[in-house]
Amino acid sequence: MSNSKKIQEKAVKLIPGMTQLLSKRPDRYGRGVWPTYFEQAKGILVTDLDGKTYKDFSIGGIGATVLGYADEDVNNAVIDVIQKGSASTLNPPEEVALAEKLIALHPWAEMARFARSGGEAMAIAVRIARVATKKDKIVFCGYHGWMDWYLAANLGKKEALDEHWIAGLNPNGVPKGLEGTAIPFLYNDIESFKEAIAQAGEDLAAVVMEPLRNYYPENDFLACIHQIVKEKKVPLIVDEISAGFRICNGGAHLKLGIQPDIAVFSKALGNGFPISAVIGKEWVMSFAQEAFITSTNWTERVGNVAALAMIEKFVRCDVSSHLLRIADMVANSWEQLGKKYDFDLHIGGFKPLIHFSFAENHFLYITYFCQEMLKEGFLASSGFYAMYAHTEEDVKEYFEACDRVFAKLKKHIIQNDVEKQLECQIAQSGFARIN
Repeated sequence: MSNSKKIQEKAVKLIPGMTQLLSKRPDRYGRGVWPTYFEQAKGILVTDLDGKTYKDFSIGGIGATVLGYADEDVNNAVIDVIQKGSASTLNPPEEVALAEKLIALHPWAEMARFARSGGEAMAIAVRIARVATKKDKIVFCGYHGWMDWYLAANLGKKEALDEHWIAGLNPNGVPKGLEGTAIPFLYNDIESFKEAIAQAGEDLAAVVMEPLRNYYPENDFLACIHQIVKEKKVPLIVDEISAGFRICNGGAHLKLGIQPDIAVFSKALGNGFPISAVIGKEWVMSFAQEAFITSTNWTERVGNVAALAMIEKFVRCDVSSHLLRIADMVANSWEQLGKKYDFDLHIGGFKPLIHFSFAENHFLYITYFCQEMLKEGFLASSGFYAMYAHTEEDVKEYFEACDRVFAKLKKHIIQNDVEKQLECQIAQSGFARIN
């Protein structure tokens, strides 16, 4: 039995759900062959507990390691500050420097607060908005995490989020009294947005949205949102947790013409180190003083230092251009191979966060793909998150490996024996984006 499988057997007994993050469960890729645990990660190379090293062409730390694993510049900055002490009775000056840096990149913003994860940062933003407006209901679009304010959308009607973006999010444990306080609307659907606003009525506290996910906004969609938040005098909160520091130096909203009152960052911000930021206009951010929002570990300095180092390198190296170029190459590879082997592939997402799916038997085929790509030396799945550490040569090697695996998959489809070739369980969706 491999070391990974031994740890998995312990984890099943000791940790509910096996892993801390749903997206990292082996069930999503092929439980039985997926390595699950790592010993070392550097650049795009990941070494598992059995000493096998893979090139990572999957979801790159779930989008957190935008520069690549163990980036030398970020790590050196972090190591230096750890030697000096990461926490004390006093506060780290780096939080002020990080606030200045983020506001300089987003001139519309005037104030900042920091936390350590995306979900809690979104909860902070929603709390501040509710205090500022003295109202309760949140109209939202997109995926925003596991907190009560968001999952409340599935109270009463458990499929509410299924119909929009995320299937299977169970609201168990969310107070039933929150029913009706979170109202979803569809991206680029003006009528859906207006219906949600009408449902919120006079108790509208904020509009929350991801800047983009699978689609870019249409002009009328943004104009409608801007008009209504202005009329209702409520803040527009943009969730940049996934999109931030990908297509430009800062939030994607800078490129898309979205005019927020609050923007929330995490994931890429710390290149794998825990840090999240809530930046916004003074008129709304100042209300954080009237709410109880505090936590001990928000005052450690490692996250702030990591974010400062990440931003400095991201801007200096024009990382966004590289990410888009690499994602273009990968998407083109998928498209070429789909045509070559007559697969009906759907390619979605936004560059540099992209994914593909098979029109038929997706989970069966993608499980085979993950399994065989491991043998080729790649961590690969239906999703691909570009990192600065990916090179064009890496993409060429990935393309050649995909070509070999797609050829074998096609042969087994013709022979109608794909499932017989599996050495693992068929991948499970866990949760799935519908659009």
